[in-house]
Amino acid sequence: MNVPTPEDAAAGRPAGASGRKKLGWTLAIVGLVALGVIGLRYRAQSVTPPGGRFGAGGPLAVGVAKVTTGDVPITVNALGTVTPLATVTVHPQITGPLIKIDFTEGKIVKAGELLAEIDPRPFQATLDQTLGQLKRDQALLANARIDLARYKTLLSQESVSDQTYATQLSSVAQDEATVAFDEAAVESAKLNLSYCRIVSPVTGLVGLRQVDIGNLLQANTSTIVIVTQMQPMSVLFTVPEDSVSTILDHLHRGEKLTVQAFDRSLTNQIASGTLSNSDNQIDTTTGTLKLRAMFDNSKLELFPNQFVNAHLVLETLHDQIVVPGAALQNGSHGSYVYLVNADNTVSMRPVVAGPTAADLVAITQGLSSGQTVVVDGADQLRDGAKIMLPQAPGAGSSGAGAHMPRNGTGGSSTGGGGDGAGATGGSSTGGGGDGAGATGGSSTGGGGNGGPHHRQHQNGGDAGAPAGGASSGGAAASGGAAPPA
Repeated sequence: MNVPTPEDAAAGRPAGASGRKKLGWTLAIVGLVALGVIGLRYRAQSVTPPGGRFGAGGPLAVGVAKVTTGDVPITVNALGTVTPLATVTVHPQITGPLIKIDFTEGKIVKAGELLAEIDPRPFQATLDQTLGQLKRDQALLANARIDLARYKTLLSQESVSDQTYATQLSSVAQDEATVAFDEAAVESAKLNLSYCRIVSPVTGLVGLRQVDIGNLLQANTSTIVIVTQMQPMSVLFTVPEDSVSTILDHLHRGEKLTVQAFDRSLTNQIASGTLSNSDNQIDTTTGTLKLRAMFDNSKLELFPNQFVNAHLVLETLHDQIVVPGAALQNGSHGSYVYLVNADNTVSMRPVVAGPTAADLVAITQGLSSGQTVVVDGADQLRDGAKIMLPQAPGAGSSGAGAHMPRNGTGGSSTGGGGDGAGATGGSSTGGGGDGAGATGGSSTGGGGNGGPHHRQHQNGGDAGAPAGGASSGGAAASGGAAPPA
């Protein structure tokens, strides 16, 4: 006997009404959870490749490439830095105010070209002063020489003593030394005056100026500008000591080894030059040898202190069998590739790999030019597996009993007794065939049994084709029993 609860009595409901309501909500929640689990399992099954791993259930779509021949360079790759042959920091050699700047920032200047000017007036005055002193001392020297000649004549006549003649001879020597000192002072004054015009010591690119007009420049302290030689340009890079003997052997034979400079991402070649020379010792801390490569840098591609990837080409192997690097697989027995056969199956082919160049690998044994290898999807293959070439994705095969790939876009199956499963817009045609279509698909043929659909109703749903589809004769393409003809 059901006893009404206080809540039922207060609400005027019959006994047990509250319990039945709770039971109904519980059943509804359980039903929703079950439907969600079923939907998730069906979704997981619908996206699972029907072929299975290693192509057990059908052909696998793979990417392929042809085996070709080409040249493979043997290179030593290293990290390098663009290093100019000359970088000059221009300092004034005299102290004075800056009155003029004669260069444009970021422009190329030639050796000896005027860069800046310091006020020359104090140095011109000093030069004039030393010239005057020189002329005075030259006059005193000329008078002393005249007196020496006179004393020499008197000495021959025994009119003066030997001591007087010797004293005059010493005076002439002193005046000659004074004149030499004055001449040196004149040269120094001229040199200081020439330092008022500051010129570029090398041909190169000028940077940003460090001073402005009116600044008082201090000798050998103030910086005016930095001039960097741009042509030719060098790249310094290091190679491991294991490669030193091979590289030096080429250098000692006088060979010009090519060095290619690539950017940081190794995608763009910046410039190409030649190996110039090497350092005279190996760095014991890193076990590397420093090398210098020279580039003409005619287009100013290389910039000072730029980071580059240097590829030193030791030699080039011609007419080599090459395959993309993605085709080469490694296993417990060594390297191998999957070779595509004429019947759309693959064979595991052991190979011997040689040097690499970019994304290509040279094959010394195991392949010949013109063969086709798998480059994408090889991890799902095994020896003898069937594959589907990318030239005809999802294409059907004609003939009785032909087995077709599933879930192919726009695919079809034609022939008696064939199984066909299409995705969007797919169809299956043939007597007695089983067809399963997705949205927009159709199944046509006598006695055909409708396959599952994304919106299939359980336990005898509405008969008929799915949205946008049609079914002629036999059973409907979407689940449920077909009405009688």
